[in-house]
Amino acid sequence: MPPAQHYPESTVGALIFDPEGRLFLMRSHKWAGQYVVPGGHVELGETLEAALRREVAEETGLTIHDIRFVCTQEFIYDPTFWQPRHFVFFDYACHADQTEVRLNDEAEEYTWATVDEALRLPVEPSSASCKRACRCAGQGGRSAGPRPAPDCRPMSQERPRLRTPWA
Repeated sequence: MPPAQHYPESTVGALIFDPEGRLFLMRSHKWAGQYVVPGGHVELGETLEAALRREVAEETGLTIHDIRFVCTQEFIYDPTFWQPRHFVFFDYACHADQTEVRLNDEAEEYTWATVDEALRLPVEPSSASCKRACRCAGQGGRSAGPRPAPDCRPMSQERPRLRTPWA
């Protein structure tokens, strides 16, 4: 049985684009066999960017760069996740130069898909907003940079800041 959770868990997610503008997705048993983006929890004392780099390296063996904040999303006891958890995700678009992936035990398979292909894949239901984030992040080759979909609100390029009573 998982330990009791008393607060939401801060997590990061990576929308990784290869040099051809394709998005990396992996199928995970933790999310009922659906496609997800790599990511995971932020360790105490770790920045969001450092957590993103670490999680991507652990789960895929990829090295990422050109990291840009896309959005936040919240998963509260999502029934497709293997255990009841409350997550707050900080999602980032980024790039990887290599396409050879070394999956860890959190995923069974992976694909590099165009954004249009990714939007048609069986992505975990709570990640519908991640699909939108994918469209908003754009298709991305480094030279062109992310190109938002026409219906997307402008998104800050700044790192997110958490508001606290003492800040």
